[in-house]
Amino acid sequence: MLNDRSSILSLLETRRSGKPRELVGPGPTPVELERMLTIAARTPDHGTLTPWRFVTVGDDQRDAFEAVLQQALIETEPDATEAKRQKEHDFAHYQGALVVLVSAPVPDHKIPVWEQELSCGAAGMNLLLAAHALGFVAGWVTGWRAYSERVRSAFGAQGERIAGFIFIGHASRDLEDRERPDPSAVRKPWQPPSI
Repeated sequence: MLNDRSSILSLLETRRSGKPRELVGPGPTPVELERMLTIAARTPDHGTLTPWRFVTVGDDQRDAFEAVLQQALIETEPDATEAKRQKEHDFAHYQGALVVLVSAPVPDHKIPVWEQELSCGAAGMNLLLAAHALGFVAGWVTGWRAYSERVRSAFGAQGERIAGFIFIGHASRDLEDRERPDPSAVRKPWQPPSI
């Protein structure tokens, strides 16, 4: 497949995720990142609630981010090995930009929370596409950190959740495309129920 980003279809056909631990710098400039986030915000949003936020973690904030992760690890696993503590150090200092996608649904609203969460996921996908369109590689990960109350409270209010950590940089090697589902395996014609 050609790596032609000159059309929207080619862009969609060539987007791939990169493993955050394998990304290299530099990440996007502040202007490029702002453009990506502006594009990411152009997502379906029933009720125009903006039920998500993008929290950027600057390079000068990575040590503070690591401190949150290390404290969360101690609370989750008091006997964590040195290798696990090192893994949190590495995660906090992956190269490129870091955007924490926060799901922030509006409670007790006529728009169901499920629809608001779908909007958050669409915003994340838009961010991946915007990064790709600007020549970057992005990786969206969750893991135990996204479900840690300590980490969640560092990024959001009660009732909000971390939808993912999105790292944006450049690939350190050629990206391999993973196997994609056969469209016929995930598409099925509707069968009206018997009434």
